[in-house]
Amino acid sequence: MAKDAKTFQATGRRKRSVAKVTLTSGKGNITVNGMDVNDYMPFDTLVMDLKQPLTLTGTEKDFDIDVVVEGGGFSGQTGAIRLGIARALLEVNSEGYRATLKGAGMITRDSRIKERKKYGLKKARRAPQFSKR
Repeated sequence: MAKDAKTFQATGRRKRSVAKVTLTSGKGNITVNGMDVNDYMPFDTLVMDLKQPLTLTGTEKDFDIDVVVEGGGFSGQTGAIRLGIARALLEVNSEGYRATLKGAGMITRDSRIKERKKYGLKKARRAPQFSKR
């Protein structure tokens, strides 16, 4: 999916969120939906989690990252962005980064999604309260 030698794109998904990540050579700026990542994400731990693939590979200051993310909440969006960044880094240097990212579990998509509601129940598994009388 690489457009040219300096731009790399990847998609990440988590829960209901989908993130389209674009890596370009730069100074380490991260933009999410046109805003700085620190302004967009409400908690520093989410920003830290989002930057994990960059930290593991030591490329925090090498790339500018532009992200378009939609769906879900902040936690799901963070996971989607993290997977997108990891996949884009694999396009940059597949042999060098793959072992590091795979060992940390960054390449695997987290397939857990919300379970559907079943008829006769209040939620997916919550049954109506039992009344003896």
